[in-house]
Amino acid sequence: MFVGEIMKNKGAGVIAVAPDQTMVEVLRLFRDNNIGFVVVSRSNSKYLGTLSERDCCNAMAEYGAKAAAMRVADIMNRNVAMCSTQDLLPVAMGIMTQRRTRHVLVTDGGNVVGVVSIGDVVKHRLDEAQRTEQELQDYICGTRYH
Repeated sequence: MFVGEIMKNKGAGVIAVAPDQTMVEVLRLFRDNNIGFVVVSRSNSKYLGTLSERDCCNAMAEYGAKAAAMRVADIMNRNVAMCSTQDLLPVAMGIMTQRRTRHVLVTDGGNVVGVVSIGDVVKHRLDEAQRTEQELQDYICGTRYH
């Protein structure tokens, strides 16, 4: 399966924040939207980096309580993991494993079109395993095939 197929199933788009927002503002956004990752951007087409729950935890560990008031630009990840809609899912999984990240930005023609998360990968693999199990069960029972 191509990463683009996952994007079609889950929907494209990203939630973006401005680089001058504070970490605590972004953490509230995470809570309110049940997410753990945002793109940092000055406009919809140009991204500057990303911020994840892990980045926030690392900032708290390094800067203590003052991290909550720090600007996103000061704690964001500028070395962003990326893949293409044309990449196969194992490529995205390899990037996640190699980079030790739970989120990978997805591009199409050089434009960021979405995010694939470890949760998306697990959902796809689980759906795939359940389909295979059903197909094997049908084959064994002699049903649903001609």
